[in-house]
Amino acid sequence: MLLAALTLLVVQVCVFAEHVRVSWNVGYLNISRDGYNTWQAIGVNGSLPIAPIYVDEGDILELNVHNLLDKPISVHSHGLFFKNATYYDGAGMVTECGIPPNESFTYIIDTGGQTGTFWIHGHHHSELSDGLRAPFIIREKVPAVQYDEDILITLEDWQRMRADDLTNLQQSVPFGSLGPNNPTALINGINGNKTQPIHFVPGRRYRLRVVSMSGTYWFKFRLPGHTLEIIEGDGTDTEPAVVDGLDLCPGQRYSVLVTAHDTDAFNYAFNVTFYSKFFNQVAGLDPRHYEIPLVYRPNALTRKFPVIEDSELTWSDDFALVPRDKQPLLAPVDRQIVLTEREHDHENGIGSADIAFGDYAYSPGLVPSLFTALTTGALAGESSVYGPQANAFVVKHMHVVEIVLNNPNNRYHSFHMHGHAFQIVEVACSQVADAT
Repeated sequence: MLLAALTLLVVQVCVFAEHVRVSWNVGYLNISRDGYNTWQAIGVNGSLPIAPIYVDEGDILELNVHNLLDKPISVHSHGLFFKNATYYDGAGMVTECGIPPNESFTYIIDTGGQTGTFWIHGHHHSELSDGLRAPFIIREKVPAVQYDEDILITLEDWQRMRADDLTNLQQSVPFGSLGPNNPTALINGINGNKTQPIHFVPGRRYRLRVVSMSGTYWFKFRLPGHTLEIIEGDGTDTEPAVVDGLDLCPGQRYSVLVTAHDTDAFNYAFNVTFYSKFFNQVAGLDPRHYEIPLVYRPNALTRKFPVIEDSELTWSDDFALVPRDKQPLLAPVDRQIVLTEREHDHENGIGSADIAFGDYAYSPGLVPSLFTALTTGALAGESSVYGPQANAFVVKHMHVVEIVLNNPNNRYHSFHMHGHAFQIVEVACSQVADAT
């Protein structure tokens, strides 16, 4: 009888947990995604944008990455936990060496216990900004809220040249002397001025998954004439929160519910603002505004709304969102780590400042940190073994760690922690850096 029960259990697991196999041949391609500048970007299977990856709750994604570039790469699944499988996290020279040119590696991504809106991107050097980024959606088997259709909206910043070339240029002249950076906003993969319309059917309820796959720029997203109801932030289901618009820092994601009007008398438009919090804004270039047609009926008039100042609108606030699972506050705190962001200017005044937590800006070591932890025995518990450039903190398993982030500088900076979903317990000061 016990054997029969075990056999049934195995069969059930096989039925509900699918292996989804995706192959990425990562290579160079000359392309003009903004319609103005053609340069050598990084694509997958010969094209950009990269197709979204969809799996269902509990599925296992097998992502085979073949590197056709002339340098190592790695691929990170942004927001996934990788419990007992940190070596698949994809952080170059932290959890892996990187995939050498003309070699392949298969990432096994177990989605068990997670659902929501994520993305996958290069994480070895600057591959993300050069195009190696794609949405990754884990669909619930039984959605917590009901809707009729799922619509994905991607937001990207696109520079005028390769990221390495732009960095070398910025580091060769006094900071700020280059003038405006002037990237373009890509919405659903193309220049936001040419993005194809999104279609609504009267009376239907839509889940809009809005994904910022940006490297350095922020986005604001609105749909005048409609109500946005947040139900998910960064892969965490939340209690419904009604807002006028979404304010997304690089890497941030939201799911919102929108109920279409009962009539198709009018068409509408999504409003997207593309702006910088990390660089000085330049009038006429930053911020920039885009409109995406929302079509109820072809040839219907587009309804116009008066301009409302951002300060008069209710924007998404990830500090105020309430997780649906109502997880109790983690306590007691076993250790507190204080991280203060510092900007280290170069002595000759050339190039932009290095940003660091401590006396040294991070730089990758000769051996991935995970490999050091697995091969140095008792020394793995000493932060010094990882080198001063790693700024390593060694914590104990299952300890509750309180991290205090201080940003005393005059520009915003988003923060992201691999493999964890942390609780925000306190926000101080009049200006606060975004956290994802």
